[in-house]
Amino acid sequence: MVAENWGALTLVLLGFGVLAGLAAWASPSARRVFAPASLLMLVAAAVVAAAPDPVVVDDDATVALIALAGTLAVAGGGPLAALVFDLVDRREAAGETMREAGHVLRGGAWIGGLERIAVYAAIVASWPEGLAIVLGVKSLARYPELRTPGTAERFIIGTFVSVLWAAGCAGVVLLVR
Repeated sequence: MVAENWGALTLVLLGFGVLAGLAAWASPSARRVFAPASLLMLVAAAVVAAAPDPVVVDDDATVALIALAGTLAVAGGGPLAALVFDLVDRREAAGETMREAGHVLRGGAWIGGLERIAVYAAIVASWPEGLAIVLGVKSLARYPELRTPGTAERFIIGTFVSVLWAAGCAGVVLLVR
């Protein structure tokens, strides 16, 4: 396969990942199908980008690559974090602690989306200090709410899922560049 075709395939996989990520926001049942599909598209794009033959993209395709991977960082990460919370909550006792934690951490979807785009941008821009700033600001802002039982665990789980997802999306860009 020609190197330009690898680049095009990477863009197509990221595009399908974005579509799956957006579809996953529709409902909890859609999340169970489309969040893993979005993850699969990201992994496939990373595998293609890491192929032994160099992936070649021109300047216009590089802009599309950065935009698609950034969109995927935001659109796919939220449903994936929610799916992980669904799995954690299923394993936890069905007590009030977990439901209460979900109510205390209001704005989590917005904060998570902003966190993912900031982490993605910091990695793509090769600015590792940006990661420390993003995580520091988030931790300080949420600190008063973390005393509620079960809240700190959800905070850590959500942060890890978001950061790992954004790093994966940024990794595809770095592999291609």
